[in-house]
Amino acid sequence: MKDILMEIIETTRITIHEQKKAVSFQQLEESFSEERTMLSMCKSLANSSSGIIAEFKRKSPSKGWINQKASVQEVTSAYAANGASALSILTDTPFFGGDLKDLRNVRPHINIPILRKDFIIDEYQLYQAKVVGADAILLIAAALTKEKCRFLAGKAHELGLEVLLEIHSEKELEYVDSAIEMVGVNNRNLGTFVTDVENSFRLAALLPKNTLLVSESGISSPLTVKRLRQADFRGFLIGENFMKTADPGKALGEFINQLN
Repeated sequence: MKDILMEIIETTRITIHEQKKAVSFQQLEESFSEERTMLSMCKSLANSSSGIIAEFKRKSPSKGWINQKASVQEVTSAYAANGASALSILTDTPFFGGDLKDLRNVRPHINIPILRKDFIIDEYQLYQAKVVGADAILLIAAALTKEKCRFLAGKAHELGLEVLLEIHSEKELEYVDSAIEMVGVNNRNLGTFVTDVENSFRLAALLPKNTLLVSESGISSPLTVKRLRQADFRGFLIGENFMKTADPGKALGEFINQLN
């Protein structure tokens, strides 16, 4: 079976190489805004009654186009207005139809934390995240060595970015350390893209109690969120369930109403 994650990582390496030729590290650093106050995604989730991280996602490798014509500004504004605790914006173009410009364009209009959702393998991408206005970044254990993951987490913190570390299996528990603010359990296997929400429950008991836990992918029912809460999860990343509707913001609002 074709490993989709490895294909994405190889494509990402090529993309970064081209981006570095167009915009240097120094140019990125000179673009940092000293005026913006970083928002804590970890605190927002911990203090939220819903814990929903609403995701803007146009397509995926497994489903193809989900909502090709969706306006990132309209959807994210509606997410914020309907009770999202944080936003996740996909910035990968080839596989998810996203763009760094999506995050940059919505940042001035949004006052909740924003996660840059991408396949981060190079510190250059952390500088990009800072420039476009992200508050947190995703690091995927399956895409990184332990050493590279720790290096990127440390660099992210130097830049004022929080880290959501994503794991999928027991063997990736060794990536978790005290410096990581949030640990996400991905219910989707990134090699096959098969989804199983029970993965969150399997790993929950093995994760540190002082870490904020996030369940990612395959969540479509408020009842599932209630069960996950009982297993100590405080964040719930949901995208496709909302994005496949005609009005993602309204779908989020209805979901939270049922949840509460």
